[in-house]
Amino acid sequence: MENFKILKDLVKFNTIKDKENKEIMNYIENYLLNLGFKTESKTKNLIMTIGTNQKLGFLGHTDTVEYIETFKNPFELTIKDEYLYGLGVCDMKGGIAAMMEAVSTINFNKLKNGMKLYFTYDEEICFGGTYELVKNNEKFPEFVIFGEPTDNEMLTGGKGLLEYEIYFKGIKAHSSNPEKGISANLNAVNFIYELNEFYNDNIKNDKEEAYEIPYTTMNVGIIKGGSAKNSIPASCEISIDFRVANKKHIKLIKDKIEELAKKYIADTNIIENIDPFLDTIDFIKNVKTANFMTEASFISNCKRIILGTGPVTAHEVNEHISKTSYQKLVKQYQELIYKICN
Repeated sequence: MENFKILKDLVKFNTIKDKENKEIMNYIENYLLNLGFKTESKTKNLIMTIGTNQKLGFLGHTDTVEYIETFKNPFELTIKDEYLYGLGVCDMKGGIAAMMEAVSTINFNKLKNGMKLYFTYDEEICFGGTYELVKNNEKFPEFVIFGEPTDNEMLTGGKGLLEYEIYFKGIKAHSSNPEKGISANLNAVNFIYELNEFYNDNIKNDKEEAYEIPYTTMNVGIIKGGSAKNSIPASCEISIDFRVANKKHIKLIKDKIEELAKKYIADTNIIENIDPFLDTIDFIKNVKTANFMTEASFISNCKRIILGTGPVTAHEVNEHISKTSYQKLVKQYQELIYKICN
């Protein structure tokens, strides 16, 4: 096989916002059918199986982020010295290509257990493909590998996500007579101040050392309020997210936000509420975890391994991985197939 041919073919598909979803799924399906896999399901997701008693799964999303205009030839795999450049080579067409190459070398007739491969859509925006699998009560194999970029490190945990949009309601008045109004902006500011104090006193210092950043983080990402500099603002909207290191923090934060929402005249809307996870896998001794959100966080009925290429250049201009990392990943996937499916 031509060096990096599968990756080269995958990069050619424009899967920004799943534009060429059908085309890339057809390519993957045909490749795997020729290896003896069977199509179990095909929507905008694709599920392929081989063998019986599928003990190992692989999950990879086919969509990519948009590219910045300075990215040269985003849909062409460019090989320069030690590196492979192209949109999605890191996140995560490199992982998909490595898995496809790995399974092409395996004689599944000699293995006790089979495999199940999942290829999803809409990971970069709304996790639509993963939600579809969960909604359909998909029964995952005992082990599932997620091919997100990790620079060839096996990660077995990930932080949760608690994300809010909060809407403050005030009363509009002229700024020269503030007593006639209620400032939604000031309510939002006071809300944030009190929530931040609560976070610092009750959440931040409760550490989970398994994570690189060993505590739950809080970020006020968006504040929008007011219509004129001389008007008391009648509305203000904020967005807050917490990357959660300990499941118990979720209830503490929720309770505090609801308490403050009553105090500061606000409606709350939870956008995401995902638990953190930390799986114990016997053959992985050095526990490492992901600070970023992956599809692994949405799936709870299996043991999860996040393992992909490097260096981690996801969402960067001139996204790239190294040849060495890709080749090592193919071998890592082969070894895990033999270890788990034998």
